[in-house]
Amino acid sequence: MPLNNILVADDEESMRWVLSKALKKKGFSVDIAKDGNEALRYLEKSSYDLAILDIKMPGLTGLELLDRVRDIRPEQLVVIMTAEASMKNAVEAMKRGAYDYITKPFDLDVIDAIIEKVEKAREMTSQVTLLKEELKDRYQLERTIIGNSPAMRDIYKTIGKVAPSDITILIQGESGTGKELIARAIHFNSKRIGKPFVALNCAAIPKELLESELFGFEKGAFTGAVERKLGKFEQANGGTLFLDEIGDMPLDLQAKILRVLQEKEVTRTGGNQALSVDVRIVAATNQDLEGLVHRKAFREDLYYRLNVVPIFLIPLRERKEDVSLLVDFFLSKTCAELEIPTKQVSADAMRLLNNYPWPGNVRELENTIKRAVILSSDPLLTPSDFPGLRPQKGGALSNEDLSLEAIVEIKLRSCLDNLDKMEAGDLYSMVIEQVERPLIRFVLEKTRWNQVKGADILGINRNTLRKKIQELGIELKRD
Repeated sequence: MPLNNILVADDEESMRWVLSKALKKKGFSVDIAKDGNEALRYLEKSSYDLAILDIKMPGLTGLELLDRVRDIRPEQLVVIMTAEASMKNAVEAMKRGAYDYITKPFDLDVIDAIIEKVEKAREMTSQVTLLKEELKDRYQLERTIIGNSPAMRDIYKTIGKVAPSDITILIQGESGTGKELIARAIHFNSKRIGKPFVALNCAAIPKELLESELFGFEKGAFTGAVERKLGKFEQANGGTLFLDEIGDMPLDLQAKILRVLQEKEVTRTGGNQALSVDVRIVAATNQDLEGLVHRKAFREDLYYRLNVVPIFLIPLRERKEDVSLLVDFFLSKTCAELEIPTKQVSADAMRLLNNYPWPGNVRELENTIKRAVILSSDPLLTPSDFPGLRPQKGGALSNEDLSLEAIVEIKLRSCLDNLDKMEAGDLYSMVIEQVERPLIRFVLEKTRWNQVKGADILGINRNTLRKKIQELGIELKRD
């Protein structure tokens, strides 16, 4: 792994100047200290990829500083410099935990060789750690992607076909359908398994910070940039970058992502050096990207660059045969995590779970099972353990059996098939108006058209209610 920030501590100004200039020329971020006490303050405040310390300095000596560093940051790599080539100094430095020991005067090639050795060692350590973790995750994933429906079997076939290549994947599906699990399965079954899998939720990062998260920044690039930071592309180098909720990415940033895909290079914010990256992109969205393209809210060229192989995850309500498998899996998983005997679901409760439409998909089902397991003291879960899911009345759940949120979501899904044909900015006001009108009319009917009482129940000002009545065209009646 490449080094980024280096600390140089020496009481000789000429040595500080030479090392600092040479290292900065090679692209490193360098802090310099003129004595041991100043170096200690730097090390207490920040961690460095490498610290190069003179053995004799005012205040704390290099060896004393080495002892203090071992207490503060045991993982810190330290190289000791000395003008006295004695065996005692060399042995003492290595005994106290120095990574290496060099004698002045030395050629700058010696520093280059040490840096190369450190980078190779870090790379090997990182690969071993990643391989262990990712192999562990891979076997866990084989147990967490649950489903035996025809739709899921098709997904498994697609993963098997596309995983070995570096082709770009676009995973589409509603929230909670397991898009990241599919992305991880693709990575863990690819030739990049020993490299990083880095995930970024584009909707969870403020727009003004998203660029620096993706591309990183140089020290001093903006206020608060106290040290260089690697972006997600560099962190994922050699591996896979999962861009979740790609539909929420701002248009100006979409152009930069497109350029990275084309040029395979990134430039950190505040930097001027293009850095090569080898990254496979797997993107995901719960939005209709084609509709966004039609409304000029998503770049058409980026859409086609991402949508080389599309994978569509159908909602849980359309693969009901998988519900019982998922219920059993989440029951076992939750009970194992809580270290309690595995619970069972009664036939009535399973019927309830199978008939519920699950607007939040697999994620909602998992949370529902977790909540029931935690709150119930009985080994058998019954319909009463799922209060958020009203019992069915002779078959599929009716509107009376659903929460208001579920009813609204189901209705929206059925009404908004032609979302891409709507004018930008219309949807929010249209939905709010259609919810407000029946709500206000219902309250007014129940209060016998008494606007004072109606405003109190609604929790709004009477003048606001009067204005809403006029705007929504509600016809007032008198009993």
